[in-house]
Amino acid sequence: MSEPAIDLATIALDYEGFRRLATDERLSAQEKIGFPPAYREGFEDKILADILIKLPQLATGRGLRVADIGPGCAGLPRLLIDLCRDRGHTLALVDAPEMLDQLPDVEGVTVKCEGPFPKTAAQVSAALGGPADVILCYSVLHYIYVDCNLFDFIDATVALLAPDGRALIGDIPNHSKRRRFFATPRGQAFHRQFTGSHQPYVVDWGTAAPGKIDDAVLTGLIQRAQAGGCDAYLMPQGPDLPMANRRDDLLLMRP
Repeated sequence: MSEPAIDLATIALDYEGFRRLATDERLSAQEKIGFPPAYREGFEDKILADILIKLPQLATGRGLRVADIGPGCAGLPRLLIDLCRDRGHTLALVDAPEMLDQLPDVEGVTVKCEGPFPKTAAQVSAALGGPADVILCYSVLHYIYVDCNLFDFIDATVALLAPDGRALIGDIPNHSKRRRFFATPRGQAFHRQFTGSHQPYVVDWGTAAPGKIDDAVLTGLIQRAQAGGCDAYLMPQGPDLPMANRRDDLLLMRP
C-alpha cells in the first residue's frame, strides 16, 4: 500500500517545505504550490488578465527582461512562458530546482535561476543580462516572510528593477483586510457558505497576529520601496479572483 501524499496542513510552507511538495507526485500541481485545487483551478486566465492590468508592458512591449520570483509549477507560469515567447521577452524563473524542473525550457525565452530570492538577485541580473523591466512575485510574499526579512526582499527587488520598470508583488494575504471583510454581513455570508456552518465568524480585532502580513507591514513595505526610489501602490485585485476579498497587490514603479 502506497503512502498518502503530504498533508498541506502539516508541512511548513517555507522554501524547504515547497521543495518537498514539488517532488511528491501524488499531489496536484496546485497542491505542490500550497493551494487546495478549488482555490486556483480554472482561475489562472483571470489571474493573468488581472496581472496584465498592472503590468501592461508584458502584453504590449517587445524583448523585455522579465523575472518571475517563485513561479511554482502550476498553470500561471506556463501562461507567462507562452506570453513571453509570443512577445520575445527573456524570462528568468527563480525558484527551487525541484519546482523549476517541472516547467518547460524554451530556447531563447526561459532561463532558470535556482535558489531563494533575494539570495539569487545577482544571479537573476546576470541571467537577464541586466536589470529587469518587469518583475512578478505572485502568491509568494507570505512564504518569503517565513524565510527572510521583507525589507531585504524589497531592497533587492528595487535594485533589480530597470528605469521605467514595474514590479508586482501580488496576491498578498492581508490579515487586516481579512478582518474587515469578515466583520461585514457579506463576509459573514461568505463564511457560512464556505464552511457550511451557521456559527458566526468572530473577528478578533484586539488580538495580535504574529507572523501575519497586515496593513502595518504593507505600509512599511510601501515606504521602504519609496525610500529606495520607487513609487509604490497598494492595489485591489479584480472581483472575479478567488481571494480578492482578503488579499492585496503591491505595485512598485521605478521612475
